[in-house]
Parts: sequence; C-alpha cells; structure tokens
Amino acid sequence: MPLLSVIIPMYNEQDALAPLVQRLRPALDDIAESYEVIAVNDGSTDATASILMVMRVSWPQLRVVTLGRNCGHQAALTAGLHRAHGDYAISIDADLQDPPEKIAEMLTLARMSDLDVVYGVRSDRTTDTWLKRGTASLYYRLMRRLVGSKVSAHAGDFRLLSRKAIELLRGLPEPAPVYRLLVPWLGLPSGAVTYMREKRVAGRTKYPFGKMLRLATDSVTSFSAAPLRVATWLGGLGFVVCIAVAIAAVTAYAAGFTVPGWTSLSVAISFFGAVQLLCLGLLGEYVSRIYTTVQGRPAYFIDHDTAATATADVPAQRKAYSAAAIAED
Repeated sequence: MPLLSVIIPMYNEQDALAPLVQRLRPALDDIAESYEVIAVNDGSTDATASILMVMRVSWPQLRVVTLGRNCGHQAALTAGLHRAHGDYAISIDADLQDPPEKIAEMLTLARMSDLDVVYGVRSDRTTDTWLKRGTASLYYRLMRRLVGSKVSAHAGDFRLLSRKAIELLRGLPEPAPVYRLLVPWLGLPSGAVTYMREKRVAGRTKYPFGKMLRLATDSVTSFSAAPLRVATWLGGLGFVVCIAVAIAAVTAYAAGFTVPGWTSLSVAISFFGAVQLLCLGLLGEYVSRIYTTVQGRPAYFIDHDTAATATADVPAQRKAYSAAAIAED
C-alpha cells in the first residue's frame, strides 16, 4: 500500500497536463515515500484521457480513473477518495493554482503533529479576478456564519486527509457531498499550510459564476435550515403587514375617506405573491434534495481504472479499519 495518494479531478485539462507533471512528479519523488497519483477523468471531451494513458508508460505511479460521464468536480473528488489506497490522501486541481511543492510540507505537518486534516489556505489571491475574490469572500463569510468558525477561511479543495478521515467521509450518506464543509464538520485534529495562489497554467476555469452559485446553494441547503427560517420570517412579516393594512382600511372606512382600490390591491397582491413564490422556491429546494436522496442514484460511474488490482472499494486491508477502531481513536 502506498503511503500517499494524490487525487486530481480533471475535466478538459489537456493543455495543463504537461506543466502539471513537470512540477508534480519531482515534488512527489523528493518526498522519498511510496505514492500513487489518481487522475480522475471526469468525462473530458478533449484529449485529456489519451494524454494520461501515454503518460502512464513512463510514470508507473499514475492511475487513471475514468468516469462514464461528466459528473462534476465534487463527484470526481469522491470517486478518487473512495478508490485511494494511501494512508494519506491529498486532493489538488490540475490547473497548478495550488502549488504541488506544498504537498511535502502538508505531509510532514500531518505526521509530526498527528493531524487528520491539513488545509491548504490561500494567503494571497491577487491573481484571481475581482469577481472571483469577491464571490469567494462572500461564500466563506456566509459559510462561517451558517456552519461555524471551524470552516477555514480561503481553504478550498487542496487538503490532506488521513485514512481515518477518509473512512469517516466514506461512511456518510451524503448524495452530493461538499467537502469544504464536510471535512471541518468532522471536527478532527487539523492544521494549515499557507501559500500564494498562482494563475491558472492553461485553459479556462471550471468554476464559472453559474457553478459557483450552484456550489453555494448546495452548501447552504446541505448544512443549514436557514432558508426555511427566512421563509418563516417573510411569512410573519407578510402577516404583520396584512394586519396593518386591515387596520388602516377599517380606520379609513370609519372616517369616511375614499381609499383608492386598484393601487392598494395591486401592491398587496404583488407583495404577498412574491413572498409565497419565494417560500415555495425555498421549500422546493429542500424537497428536491429529499427526492435525490430517495432515488439513491450514485454520484458517479466508474468506466475504467488502470490499477490492475483496483476494485469498487478500497482494498480489504482498508476495510478492516472499522468504525469501532475510529471510535476508539
């Protein structure tokens, strides 16, 4: 069994593969420990898959796990974690915005301090656009308010997990896990390594505004009932406004004033209609998650794994790491 598994979700990253290997392989070889690199091809439509297969010829530690279709970044990360053999697993993106040279520091910190989680925290994001920095800051501020201060600020998916943490995550019934929140939620001993975020080495970002908004929605609805409470608050506000309007109408009628009908009626209908639709939308978001969970569909499909001994799960030796042993730790 390798000591370290490096998991790299990939979607249309053909131009980034050569620079990635040029930096990642020396960084891992210098550690002087056994390792494997799991490249999870998330249904790429370019030459990513074929280039990875060519690279395997000269790099035996490279595994290629191909998903049957594009399942998304978090699903690809889940596939890599579930099939990792190492005592430690590090997830990193292929765009080299997170430096591979920090892997050795993360592993050393975890082993010396007996940590189960080591976060890669971005200390400088000046290479990101103002929109990216602004939305990221808003996202982490919101998550820390909803989930708690245990959510590390500016820590993305560049992190180290121990085998204990991996097995705990595997045991969770989350159909669409958001690891940025799930990992801190475990409450395991953790540390952090800071670094300067670099520019993307090639290609375009795989997290445009639409996907970032989807990630934020999944994060909120997975970890908090606050939107439902917002619906309750809006309903209460609507009730108070309704009472105030009723009192004003009765008072105006008793005083003999003429109340314009269509203006007040249209405003009232618009207000209450908007509140109702918003509440229904929030409820629908949670109902859709219940529906997805009841369906029980897997988050990803494995089409091929180049590891000769790979199975749908980690090896039997890893399965022996039972919940009882975790509880004892």
